[in-house]
Amino acid sequence: QVRLVESGGGLVQAGGSLRLSCAASGRTFSNYNVGWFRRAPGKEREFVGAINESGGIIYYVGSLKGRFTISRDNAKNTVYLQMNNLNADDTAIYYCAANLRAFSKSDTAYDYWGQGTQVTVSS
Repeated sequence: QVRLVESGGGLVQAGGSLRLSCAASGRTFSNYNVGWFRRAPGKEREFVGAINESGGIIYYVGSLKGRFTISRDNAKNTVYLQMNNLNADDTAIYYCAANLRAFSKSDTAYDYWGQGTQVTVSS
């Protein structure tokens, strides 16, 4: 069992930056792949990016690549999502999720989820 807690969300002006954190407790976090997802108002949850257990493989949705950066510090049991040059379309609840099985873009592949953190970008 892994418990995930996101933090770092908030209100930011367009063009600004935020860094989200996903802190894990429970099992050995360094064994888990971690994905970031988001759900914008009135829309389906969508994949943002993922990082494998070692941090050696990172994947981003093409439209976000260059603005968003995922990293992890296994010594701190934490994965980060750095978001730069934010715009109104980035307004959403952001979730992190973890699994042991596969490095995946699909939300159905993830077994553990955080509660989400709200990011609001004002234009």
